[in-house]
Amino acid sequence: MKGQKVGYVRVSSVEQNTGRQLEGIEVDRIFVDRASGKNTDRPKFQEMLNYVREGDRVIVHSMDRFARSLKDLVTEVDKLVKRGIAIQFVKENITFTAQSTPMDNLMLQLMGAFAQFEREIILERQKEGIKLASSQGKYKGRVHKLKPDQAEALRQDWKEGKYPSKMALGQAFGISRQAVYRYLKAGK
Repeated sequence: MKGQKVGYVRVSSVEQNTGRQLEGIEVDRIFVDRASGKNTDRPKFQEMLNYVREGDRVIVHSMDRFARSLKDLVTEVDKLVKRGIAIQFVKENITFTAQSTPMDNLMLQLMGAFAQFEREIILERQKEGIKLASSQGKYKGRVHKLKPDQAEALRQDWKEGKYPSKMALGQAFGISRQAVYRYLKAGK
């Protein structure tokens, strides 16, 4: 029996476009996560792992979309391959199967290490840039969506129980649930 081609796409934010990652590649089913790749505890990633069966092929745009750390990359690829599931990384033009050679495994380690290194360098440069901009008064941090009086109204509405949930409160003020938590915490 021929297995399915299962696509996995991950973008870091809701605003990012998922279309380009598997553009032109036919898949039977696709799983899309809109979350950070800092760990493998992502809803659609876990759903995809539970969905695939022996003989299937998981197709991912690139290694950094699959896992951020070398440890997670190697662990998850190994788990899939041991279950008889192939994993194909389009950008790197490499596929791992149960028949992978020691050279293939070396390539996985090297490419994964370079991807992790690249990410760490980018984060380091970002921190240095923010520190420099802050020292020059050019970086003020995140722009607050709510003005101080709106933030106070949000806290008051929550205190008075005007909304059944923090999600509903956030929707009323046009902010995310996480932002509601930040504003409530800041008011303590």
